[in-house]
Order: sequence, then C-alpha cells, then structure tokens
Amino acid sequence: MSPDELRALCLSFNAAVEDFPFTPETSVFKVLGKMFALSSLDGRPLTVNLKCDPEDAVRLREEYPGVVVPGWHMNKRHWNTVTVGELPAAFVRELVEDSYDLVVAGLPRAERLRLDRP
Repeated sequence: MSPDELRALCLSFNAAVEDFPFTPETSVFKVLGKMFALSSLDGRPLTVNLKCDPEDAVRLREEYPGVVVPGWHMNKRHWNTVTVGELPAAFVRELVEDSYDLVVAGLPRAERLRLDRP
C-alpha cells in the first residue's frame, strides 16, 4: 500500500478528515474531532498508528513481531504502530477500519447514527 492509498483509505470513511496538529509532515486522520490514524506519509518505512482493542493489540504484536508494535508516542495499551508495507493491503484496510470503528463507538449515539455506524 502506497502513502497515497493509505491517505485515500483513511479519508474514505464518513466524516473523516486529515489534519496536521503536530507537524506539517504528520497526517492525523480524525472523525468528528477524534483521532483514528496517525502517519508520517513520507516516512520510510511507511507506518501508521492505529487504535486497537487492548486484547487484539497484544495478539497482533505477538502474531506480527516487529511489524505491529506498541504505538509510538501513544497509549501503548490502546494504540499500535503498523509497518504498512510488511502486511497485505487488505489486512491493513481491516486494521484501519477497526480503528475508525473503535473511535466511532466512543462517540455519542446521535453522532454514531449520523455516521451510519450504530
């Protein structure tokens, strides 16, 4: 998956926006003001920080050592850093969607319904 494909994927979700609150090089993808992905799209290797269920986060780190690691500069319990090029694109898509869904699940019900994610 290329940086452009990762950006397009993150922006494909309802109400997703790209923001640069930290540095001009760090893309932060948010839904209704809440972050679900963070990446330096020009970084080599290409990595993305994604929110993850704590139990799944540990499992993924064990299954993909060195490829899925605790989230860099993030809450290590809830975030993973994923090396994008080391995993199949379809699997990366699932991880990004899971991150988006976790963030949306924490939103008020009215906002979730507005996003078609009850």
